[in-house]
Amino acid sequence: MEQYDVIVIGAGPGGYVAAIRAAQLGKKVAIIEKRKTLGGTCLNVGCIPSKALLDSSEEYDKAKHKLGDHGITIASVKIDIKKMMERKDKVVGEVTSGVDYLMKKNKITRYLGLGKFVSKTEIQITGDDGKTENISGTNIIIATGSTPIEIPPLPVDGKNVITSDHAIGLDSVPEHLIIVGAGVIGLELGSVWGRLGAKVTIVELLPRLFGSADAAIAGLSQRILEKQGMNFLFETKVHGAKVKGKKVEVEIEDKEGKKTILEGDKVLVSIGRRPNTDGLGAKEIGIEFTERGRVKVKPNHFQTNIPNIYAIGDVIDGPMLAHKAEDEGIAVAELISGQFGHVNYRAIPSIVYTWPEVAWVGLGEEELKAQGIEYKVGKSIFKANARAKAMNEPDGQVKVLADKKTDKLLGVYIVGPRASDMIAEAAIAFEFGASAEDIARSTHAHPTLSEILREAAMDADAKWSIHS
Repeated sequence: MEQYDVIVIGAGPGGYVAAIRAAQLGKKVAIIEKRKTLGGTCLNVGCIPSKALLDSSEEYDKAKHKLGDHGITIASVKIDIKKMMERKDKVVGEVTSGVDYLMKKNKITRYLGLGKFVSKTEIQITGDDGKTENISGTNIIIATGSTPIEIPPLPVDGKNVITSDHAIGLDSVPEHLIIVGAGVIGLELGSVWGRLGAKVTIVELLPRLFGSADAAIAGLSQRILEKQGMNFLFETKVHGAKVKGKKVEVEIEDKEGKKTILEGDKVLVSIGRRPNTDGLGAKEIGIEFTERGRVKVKPNHFQTNIPNIYAIGDVIDGPMLAHKAEDEGIAVAELISGQFGHVNYRAIPSIVYTWPEVAWVGLGEEELKAQGIEYKVGKSIFKANARAKAMNEPDGQVKVLADKKTDKLLGVYIVGPRASDMIAEAAIAFEFGASAEDIARSTHAHPTLSEILREAAMDADAKWSIHS
């Protein structure tokens, strides 16, 4: 039986990064993945294909509605869904093959199949052909990711009632796309198909977007999306769906108890994801789980109740984010190697890739009030920024929250173009324990969108914002 220092089960962003870092630190490493291509949900059917489609749909929307303001006239704008999907698949192929190259570069042994615990140190790998092979590891990392949640009232058939896995591969634009769940995935895929011509209705049980994130920023994002044509039904339950020919009838109930029927041709079930631990054999060898069904680990150490077995990413508590999993992958490999790996969860940004984008790090006003923290607020709008004007992108705002006494950053929220890139500055500031004044006193190149963050920091520091 082949023996390894580290075995990683799952080759998503957390798993493959953990494998690479462990190999860099001199460990003999094996990685087990049931997909033929590496990269997990994120690279194969999640982050990467959805962003490819978002970019394609943004270009279409720009050509159809925005280029005229720049003096560029296009007589006829058409959609070629097949070519759009081919481009998306090409992007996915290039990214996943890149991970395969990294495995070879770092001399990591790759196993294709489903990994299952036989004992605390032994893993059985079952291939597509049913053949099995066992390997042994001194340390084992569970990085099996997550899978879309399905609910009995909405049985997924992959044709009319679909998950995000299907929504990234549709061969035509739906006439009416009903999305159950106003989370990140629903909003992003709703944006894709809405820009391409679909009527989009989003049904959400909660009263607003983005859960506990800053309510004012969530409200601003909602108003912009509504202006783009999205229809939101908040505080609304879904009781079931019936397929009738090429249509789906969805029974909903609002907060007053009134029941109605929504008719669409596609229903996207997007109510969240659950840890992917089925068939892993973890419970059978005694690994403990939380009440929510996630693997229980020691805080900031990623160690389960079995000392040589670790878990990272979507299978443990915390936000289900690829970059969170990556940081945990680096940290756990360093901890196994006797170093001091650490993840600062306060500095992990969240991003919604609608247009304009939404990004934040830290706490929102409601969370600060609930914790009894006194704070001050600074704001700046994209409409007042020269670069945003030149881009013809006036929608959006930056909001900076800082401690009222110490000026230390507590939260940064951005709605606007390229918010996903801008938030990195705030995340670094959080990592170094910066104050609002630290950002306000740092030179930002002109003209850039990043100046809006500086202006908001100026406003939070002592109300000395120059341009807004």
